[in-house]
Amino acid sequence: ESTCSTHRNSLRCSSIAMAALTYYSPIVARASSFAGRKVARATNGTSNVSMRATWMPGSAPPSYLDGTMPCDYGFDPLGLGKEPENLARFQEAELIHARWAMLGVAGAAGAEIITGVNWVEAPVQSQQTYLGNDIPFPLPAIAAIEVFVMAYVESQRGSETDRTKRMYPGGAFDPAGFSKGADFEKLKRKELANGRVAMLAFAGIIGEAQANSLEGPVAALTRHIADPWHVNAATNVAAVPYL
Repeated sequence: ESTCSTHRNSLRCSSIAMAALTYYSPIVARASSFAGRKVARATNGTSNVSMRATWMPGSAPPSYLDGTMPCDYGFDPLGLGKEPENLARFQEAELIHARWAMLGVAGAAGAEIITGVNWVEAPVQSQQTYLGNDIPFPLPAIAAIEVFVMAYVESQRGSETDRTKRMYPGGAFDPAGFSKGADFEKLKRKELANGRVAMLAFAGIIGEAQANSLEGPVAALTRHIADPWHVNAATNVAAVPYL
């Protein structure tokens, strides 16, 4: 009797397994036909939707922004990059401005922390100093030296015909050898992403100085932390004129 029961259970399990295989085999076959394929676009039933990351979820990026550039999220509502020459020039200009903005934000905050003089007042001091040491040159001479040095450096950079080398020269400008690593493309994206934030940050520093009688960012941040509910953009008439 036990042998018959075991035989019946075995037949029952076999029947269930065959039924399941019959039911799911079309699904498995359809799924296997997609194996190894790369899905480029999806559809919501009415229009194609890009699968890549874009500045607005679900938006279709322009054809000339194909995702090959670092931090390319398809943002060009005015179509400024339609011409390949303009797109290349804008890419290079954005990167250079991003680097200057990162230096500017760090310099504005760092100088105020170290010397107590904010970035607006520092250039017009009667006696220029560097890390607390007097500089034996008047302000006009310092400005002339800076203009000359920057003009020379930019002329050297502009004389390079290879656009990639103009943006990523390497060599003496990369003493740590980051450009030689396997994650160089990832570092490009990080640099540009931080640079874009820095450009917005420096625009905020300028606006904050105009709204707070040329106060430095560190002093303004200190006041905000001490009393965040009463020291913010919403309570500053100069920052929000319509209030």
